[in-house]
This record gives sequence, C-alpha cells and structure tokens, in this order.
Amino acid sequence: MDGSDKAGKCPVMHGGQTNTGNAVMDWWPKALNLDILHQHDTKVNPLTGFDYREEVKKLDVEALKADVHALLTDSQDWWPADWGHYGGLMIRMSWHAAGTYRVQDGRGGAGTGNHRFAPLNSWPDNANLDKARRLLWPIKKKYGNQISWADLMVLAGTIAYENMGLKTFGFAFGREDIWHPEKDVYWGSEKEWLAPSDERYDNVGDASTMENPLSAVQMGLIYVNPEGVNGQPDPLKTAAHVRETFARMAMNDEETVALTAGGHTVGKSHGNGRAENLGPAPEGAALEEAGMGWMNHKTRAVGRDTVTSGIEGAWTTEPTKWDMGYFKLLFGYEWELKKSPAGAWQWEPINIKEEDKPVDVEDPSIRLNPIMTDADMAMKMDPTYRAICEKFMADPASFDDAFARAWFKLTHRDMGPQERYIGPDAPKEILIWQDPVPAGNADYDVAAVKAKIDAAGLSVSDMVATAWDSARTFRQSDYRGGANGARIRLAPQKDWAGNEPDRLQKVLSVLEPIAAETGASIADVIVLAGNLGVEKAAKAAGFDIEVPFAPGRGDATDEMTDADSFKWLEPVADGFRNWMMKDYVVSAEELMLDRAQLMGLTAPEMTVLLGGMRVMGTNHGGTAHGVFTDRVGALTTDFFVNLTDMAWKWEPKGSNLYEIQDRKTGQAKWTATRADLVFGSNSILRAYAEIYAQDDAGEKFVKDFVAAWVKVMNADRYDLA
Repeated sequence: MDGSDKAGKCPVMHGGQTNTGNAVMDWWPKALNLDILHQHDTKVNPLTGFDYREEVKKLDVEALKADVHALLTDSQDWWPADWGHYGGLMIRMSWHAAGTYRVQDGRGGAGTGNHRFAPLNSWPDNANLDKARRLLWPIKKKYGNQISWADLMVLAGTIAYENMGLKTFGFAFGREDIWHPEKDVYWGSEKEWLAPSDERYDNVGDASTMENPLSAVQMGLIYVNPEGVNGQPDPLKTAAHVRETFARMAMNDEETVALTAGGHTVGKSHGNGRAENLGPAPEGAALEEAGMGWMNHKTRAVGRDTVTSGIEGAWTTEPTKWDMGYFKLLFGYEWELKKSPAGAWQWEPINIKEEDKPVDVEDPSIRLNPIMTDADMAMKMDPTYRAICEKFMADPASFDDAFARAWFKLTHRDMGPQERYIGPDAPKEILIWQDPVPAGNADYDVAAVKAKIDAAGLSVSDMVATAWDSARTFRQSDYRGGANGARIRLAPQKDWAGNEPDRLQKVLSVLEPIAAETGASIADVIVLAGNLGVEKAAKAAGFDIEVPFAPGRGDATDEMTDADSFKWLEPVADGFRNWMMKDYVVSAEELMLDRAQLMGLTAPEMTVLLGGMRVMGTNHGGTAHGVFTDRVGALTTDFFVNLTDMAWKWEPKGSNLYEIQDRKTGQAKWTATRADLVFGSNSILRAYAEIYAQDDAGEKFVKDFVAAWVKVMNADRYDLA
C-alpha cells in the first residue's frame, strides 16, 4: 500500500479551526451557554501582568497629540484624505466606536477597543473605518503599550475636532484594550445585515417598542438608517427613532441635536460609485487583503470615488472647519429628495448659491451640492429639535459648549466615575452622569461600628440581603452602580421592587443611626453589616473567619444622583436572591447569567455565591425556593449536597417552579426554581457544584464564598485598585 489514497486527505478535522467547526453545541440549542462569563480570559491576553493604567501615566501626552495633529494632514497615497484632511474619518471612527454604548445594560462603547474585532469591525455602518485604524498604526507602533487602541481611537477624533477649530471639553486616558471579541454581547437576533427594522420592534411605527437592550434600528447600524426608517425617507418618523436611539445612549434632546449638528459640521458621506463592486467586510475578506475590507478591485475606489454609506456629499461648505455651516445650509435652503450615484436616498438643496457648495475632495475647482440625511432633516422638521437648533443659531457659543460636552459624554460615558480618568486633559468639573460620590471617612473605629451592628439584633438574612442589594447594581460594562454612595437609600433604588422597600427601610432605620453615631458612612455600615452576617453564618457552620473590609466609602445625595438615568440599573431578576419581577421569554438561568456577567463574576464565583446565599436564607420575600437545608442561616454546603443527592427527584410544578421529592416515597421536601436546578442539570455548572458537595469541601466553600463576596462589595472601590 503506497498511501496514495490518503494524499488528498486533510490532516485535521475539516473546519475544525474555523467558524465552520464552531457548531458542535448547536445540537443542543437550549443548553445554557456560559461563554459570556469567560470573556477576556487571561489566556487570550498577551500582556499578562501588565498594568495599562499605570503604564499610560508615563506617556508623553503632548508628543502624542502633536503626532496625531500631524497625521491628520499627512495624506497617504493608498488611502488619500478628503481635502487633504483625515479629520472627518477619525471623528467617524471615534464616534462609531463610542456609539455602540447603550444605557440599558452599559454594554458597548469605546472603552475596550472592541471596535477592532468582529462583529463591530465588519458592521455595514463601519465600512472603511478599518482604514482609519491602519492610518493610526504608525502612531500606535511608536508609543507601544503606553497607549491602548481604545484610548487612541477616541483621542484621534477629539484631536481632529481641535485641529479643525473646536475647543473641546477635555480627554481622559484609561481605557484598557481587550484581546478577543465580545461575541456574547446581544446585538439582535437578525440573520442578515440591515434586515428590516420591523424585526426588532413590536411596532416599528412606535419607536419606543424597540427590543431591549438594543439601541440601533437595524442590525449593523450604530443609530438610525440615514435614508429613513427601513430606507424610506420620512423626517418626522425618523425624528422619533433618532430620539429613542439617542435616549438609549443616555442622551437628551439637546445633546442629540448638538451631536447630530456637530458630527455633520465636518467630513462627508461617500457614495460616488457602485456599492456592488465592494468586496467583503474585513472579517470575511481574503487573506491578501491584509485584514482590511470593502476593497474595490473593479473601479477606482478612493478620493471622490469612495463608496461607504452610499450617500454622497458633504453637509457644509467648509467640511474641514468647525463653524456654524451646518445650520446655515440646513435652514438657509429648501431641500428635495434625490438619489446618490450609489442609489441611496439623500436630500439636496434647491437653487443653492455656487459659493455655498463644498468643493470636490480632490479638485478644488469643482463645486458640488451638499447633502442632508433624513436624520438631518428631522432636526429641521421636528418642532422640539428645531427649537434647539434655533437656540444654537442665535448663540453659537452655546452650540460650541453643548457639542463639546456631548462629545465628551459620548466618548467617556462607559469609563465610569471621574476618579478613573487619567491624564493632564481630564476635566476637573464633576458631571452628574459620572455618578459622583463624595470622599468617605476611613478614620473611625471599625470594630466599634461592627459591635454596634451586632448589638442591634438584625438577622443574618437581613444584613446579607441589604448589603447584596446595595452592591449588586455594579456593572463592569460601564462602571456604574455598586455599594459606594449607598444610593440604595435614595430614589429610585429605595423603591425598587427587587430591594423589598419595606424590609429595606426596616434595616436602614437600624443602620443609619449607627453611621451617624460613629462617623462611618452609611455605605460602609451597610457593607460592614453584610460582612458581619457572613461571619455569623460561617461561625454557625463551624468556621471562624473574618471578612476583609476596607472603610472609606462615601454617601451620595439626591443632588448627586440622576434618578432618571439610574432607573436602567434596576434589576428585573436576581437569581442570587431567587427573584424575578415577572415571567420573561428569557429563562431564569439566562437572566442570572446576565446579572453575573455584568457584576464581573466568573462561573465558579457565581456558583459559590448562589449556594451560600441560599443557605443563609436571603431569598427575596423570604421564599424557601432552593433553600436545601435544615440549618438556615449557617454557611454550609447543604445546597450543593442536596442538589446532587440522587435520593431526590425533581418534579415540575410550573414554568419556573419545581418540587424536590423523596425518590422512594414521593413526599415533597423542598421547592426550587430553574435558577437553583440548573446547577445540577448543566454539565459545567454541575461540575462546579460537585466540588462543593464533596465531604471535604466545607472550609473551601466558606473561603471561596468570602473571596467572591468581597469582590462584589469592593467592585466599585477604584481607590483600592
């Protein structure tokens, strides 16, 4: 046998190293996918042990800014700049990196450099932004690890505005790069790019019915379709969708107008060619494209012949200059619908003066019509937006300031509180959307405070549940929420159903006087009470352990709290306290997974915390679901022991309720929810549960629970990092 029959065989499983081979779990589509808890695993990070937030402090900021300024007008032959200035391109890159932020779950935004990876790097709305990143590569290469891609991409757009004449509000460094796409973020269920908007609305005529937590009207767009809803021009209908998408990005009407007008004061749209000549997006492009996409090898593809959005033209007479030109043209002319050379709907002026036309990007002797998108026309036709435009036109300085502040918010919204800002240009002004918390007092007798709490006689469950509710609002996605500030005692949190308002007020009425007597903040006292509860529960299980505590939290006030913005942090479910506000299409275990990921927990941490919370009796409303123990209040492994004990069988009693019955007699012993039983049914979670169900696991369980508990309590203590 000469082996010739094997010559054409591939030596590895076909598709095993590409996405073709990623469908092994598709056989079981309803299986809980824990991948979201494994985001940013250290194994994908080539800079293990590297502290970017310390390294960036060594950066020569002025030299870096000078290099970015120089780049803006250093046009490259392979991708020439419009009018010899890359400002518009860099601003669009910064904007589209930041514009994925959504206030509902805090995900998206420019804070991680995720724009480099799929799917974002290949969204239709991000066409040709791969070229902007490549233009920045020489600067990134020069400064190396002292500047992250995330920071550089935002800085480039900010410097572009400064270069074109805007006095910006400031810039802060501190965004750390990720090294793997956040592929588990939900961007929509559509199976094709730019599928009709109807797929993500209950009623596309009512913009507020867009599916949560989405904030863009179609798959692959940042905000709205520039041609109109589902590509059909109708400025008033578009205005409603603009208002909704920007609100979901935490912007009010004035900020929306400022960003729209300021974003379109510079640069242009590109649609002077045939879109069908473009090649695949970066993630699907051929190897020889060197990681870039949308390449055109059929016709000229740069300069005046570039195709990106399909809309063709600039919005202002001088698109490389910060001025009031956007308002001058939008309100100075009547506009009519036309089609771009690429076939896209756009608005063009009627009888425009020759001197008001922008010049061609390559030949200044040629003047062309400016354009407006349907969203631009919404600024003129919607009464509220129009009134804001008129205010800005009457006071250009107010427009400059409003845009500068809105741009800063857009590009820094997901960085969290001001104390996370780094660099000489970070503004000192404290902004309400930064969720400010005053400095706390750390100089008090912690032991004395703890003794007073102990003497007050609160139950373990009350102390632990209150501290948990205070801390569980933390979101690693945008660094909002957490125990610092004790906003659990303020509106709207004090009235959230998930916080059990009556029980909460009972506990606060005990803890607040202790804070006043001792000089400790209420925030510290709440956490310290929770720690005490954990210590008591551990002692009841036979283990003496002290839960680490770091004093120094501050107490926020109503004036420091944007109540409307905080409504988005309200939990609709908390698997750790076995509670759901109502039945959802999404299962209880999926909601628990989402909460755990937002809190920054790993799968093992999620497991140990839930098991410990159950046996301490912290369920919402005092329910007994999942409390698989006869020693409630003791930090035992009983939850895991009984969950994995084959003496019991599980009988469904509803969509989210089960009876745990004696397998021999059929007699009911306990009740449980899906959030309990998934730790015994899911193969991965069961593997974790079995660790704690073993006879030798008692001490490990207590230590692991305490470590995870402290992580949750200190998640927003940036001063401890």
